[in-house]
Amino acid sequence: MSIDSLHASTITALRTWSAPDAEQDSLRHTYLAFLDAAPQACARASEPGHITASAIVFDATLEHVLLTLHPRVGKWIQLGGHCEETDDTIADAAVREAREESGIPGLVLSTGPVHLHTHPITCSLGVPTRHLDVRFAAVTEPTADGSPPTIVRSDESVDLAWWPVDGLPENTDRDNVSALIALGLAAGKDTAR
Repeated sequence: MSIDSLHASTITALRTWSAPDAEQDSLRHTYLAFLDAAPQACARASEPGHITASAIVFDATLEHVLLTLHPRVGKWIQLGGHCEETDDTIADAAVREAREESGIPGLVLSTGPVHLHTHPITCSLGVPTRHLDVRFAAVTEPTADGSPPTIVRSDESVDLAWWPVDGLPENTDRDNVSALIALGLAAGKDTAR
């Protein structure tokens, strides 16, 4: 449990990931170069940028997606955030963030990343930096009546809600979330119980 194990696991996850297209493969190589140049790349304190982890969460039917209205971004996006020293792996960071932000204990994470995204942000460092987000898909355990499970909004979110995968709210970060949903659904079919 350390930044070193997070760093090593991120390298392994990215080296073994088959990117879905040339653009994602180019980002994969960029992330690997960044990890090679920055031993503290998974630490929030890395001012030039740092690796973050997120998950696009689906209910067991794969008909609903859980999105958060992010206070800094001002749009509906997937759950996720900074890696912590208590995370053994990048996958652990993604599922921890999803559980913390949703209140859902039973999440099954995809075996590897499904998407990468880099974006500028002024995060908790208080200075402009970049998040190099490694995105996974997660599926909830089935509920007795087949509906999405109950969620508990954390204080990191303005709002949190289930949405039909084909009925997203207007202020969704569509450029990123739509692609992430498509890739997540493909991975979710392998993850769903």
